[in-house]
Amino acid sequence: MSIPLMQMTLRVEHDIFVVRQRGREVAALLGIEHQDQIRIATALSEVGRHLLAAGGGADVVFLAQPAVVAQPALHVELTSVRPVGAGAPVPQQAAVGRLVDVLDVTESDRATVVRMSRRIPASAAPLTRQGLEEVRAQLAQSEPSTALDELALQNEQLIAALDEVRSQRDELARLNEELQETNRGVMALYGQLSEELEETNRGVVALYAELDEKSAQLRAASEAKSRFLANVSHELRAPVTAIIGLARLLADSASDPLTDEQSRQVGLIRSSAGDLLALVNQLLDLAKAESGRIEPHWAEVDLRVLFGQLRGTLRAVASRPEVDLVVEDPPQPALIRSDEVLLSQILRNLLHNGLKFTEQGEVRMRAEQAGDRWLITVSDTGVGIPAELHGRVFEEFYQAPGSRRTAGTGLGLPYARRLATLLGGTLELTSEPGRGSTLSVYLPRGGA
Repeated sequence: MSIPLMQMTLRVEHDIFVVRQRGREVAALLGIEHQDQIRIATALSEVGRHLLAAGGGADVVFLAQPAVVAQPALHVELTSVRPVGAGAPVPQQAAVGRLVDVLDVTESDRATVVRMSRRIPASAAPLTRQGLEEVRAQLAQSEPSTALDELALQNEQLIAALDEVRSQRDELARLNEELQETNRGVMALYGQLSEELEETNRGVVALYAELDEKSAQLRAASEAKSRFLANVSHELRAPVTAIIGLARLLADSASDPLTDEQSRQVGLIRSSAGDLLALVNQLLDLAKAESGRIEPHWAEVDLRVLFGQLRGTLRAVASRPEVDLVVEDPPQPALIRSDEVLLSQILRNLLHNGLKFTEQGEVRMRAEQAGDRWLITVSDTGVGIPAELHGRVFEEFYQAPGSRRTAGTGLGLPYARRLATLLGGTLELTSEPGRGSTLSVYLPRGGA
């Protein structure tokens, strides 16, 4: 709520000087800065002169708000004796409005009311009701100066303003010279940078051309590698299969009996040939996956049936009695749109991998729905893999240190990841030395 500080009338020319002086005095007592005091006084004199000439004078009220409001301010209301009438109620209203924060003019049949206000800066002392009462008392005791005194003060303020304008003009001229010098430097630097940029662009273009050439060479090398793996794998399968067949014939009871040493050696031949055939098959599968020749056959797959098949076929592989193979039944409904053969190959590789590298404990496979995806995890209690090797285990032919004592080719995980990507999913590894490993397959329920 605004509190009146002073009321006065404006009826003769001399009152204009008094209103100007009082406005400056009130602003000073409220803590408004010096330049803003001059602005308020100037706005009051301009508006008061017009209301005196066109409206027969005015009643002037100075008000202020205590600090309980968000932004305390000095308010001045000038109410003319009679309406100003048609035309601008305040001459040069836009210019006067720039001198204060708020300028509002209300025109009625009885009078013209001009309201203006100026915010009190936050640096001023907080206004309280008691403080405003003291300001009102000081204003009541003070006597206005004469018109000559006010005119002399205006002349001093004008001289000070001219000096400030002159100083600002000199400073502006100096800044313009510095700006011109800076512009010349900027233009020179811009020219130099443009030349360097053109040179860099030429180098980038040449580099891109080289990169395109290298990329083409890399694609050709990758295609050649895939063709080589496919051809070599295909050519090796026949002789390796023949070796396995001949070894089986030698060990057959219907053939001539072998000595114990001969039987052991024939068993080694069959075992080595079986490992070689598994490697050849994995190389052929990997070559097909890399060349994009594997096309998924999408269909509804029941994970419970698939898990049951894997449970039955892999129990014979879990030859270590100290390692348990646990395949949990997925929750119903356990349907996923995928390729059953490729999905079976992924999970079989992961289970084989866990059984090979787990000496005691368990290998567990489970599935759960994660939003619009299925999450299938194969976890083991093996030695685990350090974090810095998590990416390398998905490289072809790489085996983590300490795992070479177990038969393996280093192709199972890379092949499983490529198939998972082909089915629209991902294969991720979580492992820590001494805490085992967990391989997580994320697959969309509706297919890729």
